[in-house]
Amino acid sequence: MFMQAIHWFLNLGSTVGIPIIIMILGLIVGLKPSKALISGLTLSAGFIGMNMVVNMMATNLQPAIKLMVSRYHLSLSIMDVGCGVGGPLAFSSSLGVLAIPITILINLVFVWIGLTRTLNVDIWNLWQPTFIGLLVWAVSGNYVYGIIALCGGFLLELLLADLMQPITEDFYNLPGIAVTHTMALSATVLAVPLNWLFDRIPGFNKLDASPEKIQKRFGVFGDPLVIGFIVGVGIGLLAGFDVAGVLQLGVEMGATLKIMPKMISMFMESLTPISSATQEFTKKHLRGKKVNIGMDAALTVGHPAVIATSVLMIPISLFLATILPGNKVLPLGDLTLYVYVFTLLVGAFKGNIIRSLIGAIIYSIPMLYLSTWLSPFVMKSFKLANYSINTKGAFSFELSGLWTNSIFAWMTQKLGIIGLVILIVIIIGLLYYLNIIKKYNSGKGLEEGK
Repeated sequence: MFMQAIHWFLNLGSTVGIPIIIMILGLIVGLKPSKALISGLTLSAGFIGMNMVVNMMATNLQPAIKLMVSRYHLSLSIMDVGCGVGGPLAFSSSLGVLAIPITILINLVFVWIGLTRTLNVDIWNLWQPTFIGLLVWAVSGNYVYGIIALCGGFLLELLLADLMQPITEDFYNLPGIAVTHTMALSATVLAVPLNWLFDRIPGFNKLDASPEKIQKRFGVFGDPLVIGFIVGVGIGLLAGFDVAGVLQLGVEMGATLKIMPKMISMFMESLTPISSATQEFTKKHLRGKKVNIGMDAALTVGHPAVIATSVLMIPISLFLATILPGNKVLPLGDLTLYVYVFTLLVGAFKGNIIRSLIGAIIYSIPMLYLSTWLSPFVMKSFKLANYSINTKGAFSFELSGLWTNSIFAWMTQKLGIIGLVILIVIIIGLLYYLNIIKKYNSGKGLEEGK
């Protein structure tokens, strides 16, 4: 009965499930029922609108991607089935069912004792720590190791969410919100060393390529509509579209960049009263602790710099995959999901498209190699979950190669349970340092860390 209830709730999807959780949270922290209802429904509308725009972008780009692959004879031996199968894969397993009660308990305990400031409500994206558990189960052949890795993956998600929350608050103007989406969080750790390096390169450190600065300097050519149009035309030309197809893709990409920020405003409208009420509640009942609501990265993908960086990375990633010696994964299924992968990376670079592109390129190289290495374990994970896909030969997906996945698989392979324990102890130690000793996530910026 319990498992049926969990699966029923998961089948509601993010457009219904997460708004229900938000409404319940609103009531718990003292919002009037009418305001909690409006917040939940507005959030649902934001998710629906965002999904429509992202799906429109994916639908428009897929033909161009296929033509590019065909036109330039791109072919590698491991098929990228896309991480879109990750959620159904994870939650079709017994690990996926356990993930919800286990992570809720861990989260509440860690918030209460002050080891995290993030209260996760993004139940759907628990598939990502669950996938870590499946990989470890596949590597070790031990189900209990998989459960332990799931817990470790969730703790790592909380650590990264705490660490990167100032980006969500300052750059994306979402106070009281943290992103609990490992896919978006994992690339962001690269930004701090790269920003340090970029700031010390004469000339380059003065180059501000944010959409706002581009618009100020180049006028109409910096407008998100025009940036999207230019990027779309470039992709269309690479794909070999005719004139009509090139112009159509340009107009559609311009529309995407213009519409997405309007969808984001609905998220802000829905979550502002919830965030304010949560802070008041925690002041009264949690000894004044600051608690941020953990949400999907969809709240941050609408910035023009995110879209521009993500779309430009599509041909770059295809090119990288074919020239990197030893890589066997040709990214296909994950290409249109780059808006989620690089959104917080772009925020960490304060919307600077040039820095963001360099960071995304550097991050993509090990991700391709790691997804190649993980392919046998990814395929075994599908078997363990009794989840079949209609494909022949070896398969993986590019985003399985996130370092957050790979480090758990590698430590388990090399050290077994000892490796998992070491990882979890390090993560808890970092949470303790960050939130108890450093009191880092108290509203200051990423670089200040205090």
